[in-house]
Amino acid sequence: MLTDELLLKIERYIYLPMLLLVLEKDVAYFESGPFKLKAPYLKMLTDVRKKIEADFMEVKKELTKRNVKVVRGERDELFTEYHFHIGNFIDKRRYSNVRLRNYSETLLEEYIHHCK
Repeated sequence: MLTDELLLKIERYIYLPMLLLVLEKDVAYFESGPFKLKAPYLKMLTDVRKKIEADFMEVKKELTKRNVKVVRGERDELFTEYHFHIGNFIDKRRYSNVRLRNYSETLLEEYIHHCK
């Protein structure tokens, strides 16, 4: 069954890879951009990325242990659907793409503050 605690882990499983993609693009931007002092930005992004990767591996391990699979379903301009397979139970949820983006930004800010 889907508990609030499990839903939080599942949502982390959805959001953390999004953050890794954002950071990958940001690193490329800082590496190729006209910044005079690139090293501090790149170090900060690398530290944040390492923390997100570690958290993602923990969440992935926990979901595997609980026999949970997350599958992205249909996507359009407004919503993205996810299917949560928990044993024989399937829960389908639609997330607003705006919510996904906004919460990703909030989560990234938390990681940046945590890695200071």
